[in-house]
Amino acid sequence: MNRKEEAIKLINKKLNKNSFLSYIEIAEITGYHPKYILKLKKEIINGSIRIEHGNKNRKPVNAMSAEEKNMIIGLYKKSHASIRKFCRFYGTRSYSCVYNVIKEYENSLK
Repeated sequence: MNRKEEAIKLINKKLNKNSFLSYIEIAEITGYHPKYILKLKKEIINGSIRIEHGNKNRKPVNAMSAEEKNMIIGLYKKSHASIRKFCRFYGTRSYSCVYNVIKEYENSLK
């Protein structure tokens, strides 16, 4: 059982009057801040409590698509510039992002 599940269990016991622990004691037991315990209590009462983060298993919004990776690789193969100059030319992505795509491509050729 992780800390959040334990905190929810203790808060539920407190709300059902099965425990004499204060919210500060629950915070000390679970390692959370007392304000977060009160936030969890409010979510339990409203029925909006979630154990898992809402963005878990989602692809990041700014993730590079396969089409863009192929375009970067195609442009880089045609150019005779260094990676640094090519990254300044490309401009829409950061240096590290473009560098990682190019290095991944070069490593796949080996």
